[in-house]
Amino acid sequence: MGKEFKKLNKIAGLYLKLTDKPKYIVYKHKLKEYKTNKKRQDKINLFTAENNFLNPDQIIALAKQNGELNIVHSGNAGDIIYALPTIKAITKLISEPVNLYLLIDQPHNLHPLYTHPLGNVTLNKKMAEMLIPLILEQDYINGCSIYQNEEIHLKLDLFRKLPIWLDKGNIIKWYAYTTGVVPTVNEPWIRVIANQKFSKEIVLARSTRYRNPHISYDFLKQYPNITFLGVESEFQDMQKELPHIKFQPVNDFKQMAQVIAGSAFFIGNQSFPYSIAEALKIPRILETSFETPNVIPDGENGHDFYLQAHFEWTVKKLVENLV
Repeated sequence: MGKEFKKLNKIAGLYLKLTDKPKYIVYKHKLKEYKTNKKRQDKINLFTAENNFLNPDQIIALAKQNGELNIVHSGNAGDIIYALPTIKAITKLISEPVNLYLLIDQPHNLHPLYTHPLGNVTLNKKMAEMLIPLILEQDYINGCSIYQNEEIHLKLDLFRKLPIWLDKGNIIKWYAYTTGVVPTVNEPWIRVIANQKFSKEIVLARSTRYRNPHISYDFLKQYPNITFLGVESEFQDMQKELPHIKFQPVNDFKQMAQVIAGSAFFIGNQSFPYSIAEALKIPRILETSFETPNVIPDGENGHDFYLQAHFEWTVKKLVENLV
């Protein structure tokens, strides 16, 4: 253990500043570090006191005691997809069925400068209903529905109360921090029947959030077969650069996953469709956000970029591999 930091009173601090400037600079740095650590420790203490977070042994015991394990998550939709590897890892620890409940209409607390298709809630009824068919398709999920006051054994969105930077790192790891269960992320955790009608299509999705402002998609004009997934306003925005791009509406996210699974390859930024491409582990290219780099391609076929030249080179190589 290092020597405990001792905070100086105002007079001692002023004296140090006047008599030993280099030592005072070091002291100010350590003072800032001390305040940050104390604030974080206070939040951790509050989190552990107020929240019923579990370790793997407790999760196993709860499942055995109840004959099932009921898990709840309140979204966003992409966060739920990135939670599935942890749920899958949990199913390997227990023999009881796992049910996932989606808690809707929870406040998003979105920054005023940002917009989101759902406004200021993390998950609404329509989005949940679009997610459920895809989640039920996974053999490690016993049931999935909108939460209606069922008994819950495990809350997967406790990470929001931890003093961690949610805009950095890897979204998939959030759930390990509150469960102790380590997910496998370099293998597919979603399986669907691929829609082969899109086997020659580059499938693309680009939300208004998480964009790299130094990137242009204009070079994709040379590739004739491009299909867009997402909301129609995003499609119309992409049409300004790529007038030939086609729009593919879907009834639910199982259909979206089938289109992505059947595509030649996928391009997207850190929006919901990319989470599906990552879960499927198909050939995929991620436009990484400078401000919020919290999505990381992992495993085979994953590519990401910050620079235009690398974006164009990766697309060219993936197209060449199709021949």
